[in-house]
Amino acid sequence: MAEKYELPEIAWFGALCDDDYEFLGVADPSLESSWEHCSEIVLEAERQGFDNILLPSGYALGIDASAFAAGIALRTERIRMLLALRMGEMWPPQMARQIATLDQMAGGRLTLNIISSDLPGESLESENRYGRTREYMRVLRQLLDGQAVEHHGEFLDLVIEPPRVRTVAGSCPPFYFGGFSEAAKETAAAEADVFLTWPDTVAGVADTVNDMRSRAARCDRSLRYGLRTHIIVRETEDEARAAAARLVSQLDDDKGAAIRARSLDATSQGVARQAELRDLADSDGFVEEGLWTGIGRARSGAGAAIVGDPDQVIARLEAYRATGIDTFILSGYPHLAECEWVGRHILPRLKSDSPSPG
Repeated sequence: MAEKYELPEIAWFGALCDDDYEFLGVADPSLESSWEHCSEIVLEAERQGFDNILLPSGYALGIDASAFAAGIALRTERIRMLLALRMGEMWPPQMARQIATLDQMAGGRLTLNIISSDLPGESLESENRYGRTREYMRVLRQLLDGQAVEHHGEFLDLVIEPPRVRTVAGSCPPFYFGGFSEAAKETAAAEADVFLTWPDTVAGVADTVNDMRSRAARCDRSLRYGLRTHIIVRETEDEARAAAARLVSQLDDDKGAAIRARSLDATSQGVARQAELRDLADSDGFVEEGLWTGIGRARSGAGAAIVGDPDQVIARLEAYRATGIDTFILSGYPHLAECEWVGRHILPRLKSDSPSPG
């Protein structure tokens, strides 16, 4: 395969869902999500040169992502916003109007992270939940593309013209979407633009990308691929490993289990794979060179981190790029401090014109 010179998309994490710690599992009021704290993270990510910022949705955890996006849009100039939206939480015509308004406020910088987890207080069987998500994605895209909708489905039954208000581009922002069940993968193949996977071995990520390419092809579509992972980079490998060990040095296993259980996706297949990686890891928590699973002890969802010196971290990111990943959504603890480390040591090299292997 020829060398690839296309630059990857590098995003940071906005920590709106109360997921920020100096010591994992130990609550720190100064790091709880708030307008002030999360704004500081986003502004630092823009200063460092990140392309995008994930604004997660946690409902009971943290502050509202859509309201935050509206406010931070007016305080930023370049960084895009990856806004998390739970399908089923808002009626699609109103959601389309809200998205178009937010995109105008951001000058066309809005992207969308589609979430298919249960709504608060709800427990819906997986097939039905993804069926609802698929209908919402299809209708939402049509409305944002300026198309009239006549849809008679299991979860949506509406005939409606698109809203007058449009995005800056006049079309639907890209849908970023992740999920590991059969229903999730089929939904992504049919409706998503960027398929997001969680930390895994390089071979595991390659298998996921290849699987999704086949599924998308059966839908006569092609996708981009992204990796949502934590990162710990220091000037030396020993310092990075020491930072990882320090992060979990005050973690109580019972507290960690309670934190994981709070998430609405705590029983998903993706979370189960993160637990499997922890079981396969060595005594220091590494499942393969540079991939540390310790974060998953107190976090549902993405539960591993790339750990090492700048050369090691770059090498691992390039190995993922060789599998087909062109988008990285990174985070680290505390999010503000690690944003500075990654901005200083990693971003300039990823944003250079050096080729990636493949």
